[in-house]
Parts: sequence; C-alpha cells; structure tokens
Amino acid sequence: MYFWEYVFISAGLAMDAFAVSICKGLTAGHTSFKNALITGLWFGGFQALMPSAGWLLGSQFRDLIAAVDHWIAFGLLLWLGISAIRSAGKAENVSDGFTPAEMFPLAVATSIDALAAGITFSFMDVDIVRLPLCIGLITAAFCIVGVLGGTYLGEKNRKRAQIIGGLVLIFIGIQILTEHLGII
Repeated sequence: MYFWEYVFISAGLAMDAFAVSICKGLTAGHTSFKNALITGLWFGGFQALMPSAGWLLGSQFRDLIAAVDHWIAFGLLLWLGISAIRSAGKAENVSDGFTPAEMFPLAVATSIDALAAGITFSFMDVDIVRLPLCIGLITAAFCIVGVLGGTYLGEKNRKRAQIIGGLVLIFIGIQILTEHLGII
C-alpha cells in the first residue's frame, strides 16, 4: 500500500473518535490542553492497538467478532449518551470527565471498527507496524483538535452542549448498528 492510502484509511477510522472528542470538549466546559492530550492518547492508542489485535486474530475469529462488534459499540455509546443527557446542567468536576473510567469505554467504543479493519488487514499486503502507527497518530491529532474545538464552542452553552453531545453519541451508536445490520 502507498502512504496516502494509509493516511486515508487512518482518517476514516479516526472520524468516530473525532466526533466523540468534540462531544467531550462540548460537555467538559473549560478544559486544558492536558485533557485534550489525554483524550488524544486514549483514542489514538486504542485506534492503533485494535487494528493490530484484529490483524492477530485474523480470519479465525472474523465471523464471531463481526457478529457482535456493532452491538457492543451501540450499547456503549447509548449508555454514554444517556449518561451525558442525564447529567446535563449538573455541576461536574471537569477533570472527572477525563479519568480512565470515563475514557476507557469511549476508547473501546470508538475503536471497535478498527478491530474489524485489522481483521481485514490480515488478508491484505499492509505493513502492520506502520499502518496502526499512522492510524494512532492521526486519530490522536484529530482528537486533540476535537476536544479543544468542542471546548471553545461549548463554554457558553454547557447544558445544551451536554444534551447535544449525548445525542451525538447515541446517533453514532445507531449509525454503527444500522450500517452493520444493512439498514443504511
């Protein structure tokens, strides 16, 4: 594969994490570059790890994973979206929104498609070191920008932003589910 193909694959896989990062920035209120970096590291790290894990699993478990990946992503995003809507307008410590307990399920939910892509990569001629590294770096960069951009947009409209952020998470989950079920 050519380098530009790695970049396009990476950007495509980063879009869910980028959208969720914008939501994190919107719902967090005023946040720091440190929190944006934490988000980038979590999402970028999982986006790099999952294709590698998928590549290792290969075709042996392809049918099993493909049968449930969309349900896992949908469930996690639905739960997180409902939680964001319920907490709209409540006082919240901003740093709590970037703890491992908060970031882990988001990182998993947004990287399940990268796991499935990794299974596909096991049947292709790809550099399994360079491609996940590219995916991780591009995702991290997009997510840092997403959190900072979301923070800028959401400081004045925090309650509304939390509701919108929760709805976006739910819609991303619905999109993942309907795409995998062949409805869209």
